[in-house]
Amino acid sequence: MKSYIVTFFTHFDAIQCDRALREQGIAVELSPVPRILSSSCGTCARFAWNQDPIPLVGEFEQLFQVEGEHYALLEDHR
Repeated sequence: MKSYIVTFFTHFDAIQCDRALREQGIAVELSPVPRILSSSCGTCARFAWNQDPIPLVGEFEQLFQVEGEHYALLEDHR
């Protein structure tokens, strides 16, 4: 499984994404954004997924694939 972090413009966007992923049966955790990454609202969603496309719903700021201690930027909507 690949691990991902999604950052958001607002906390409301984070809550909507959390709810949508959970409705699809995907385990997701809302947590503070890692210091190396910046975020407008300070909340990120962490989840694992191994298929394409990545099932994101709603507005989000950035999508990263987590590779050990590194973050590969996949999408940037800033």
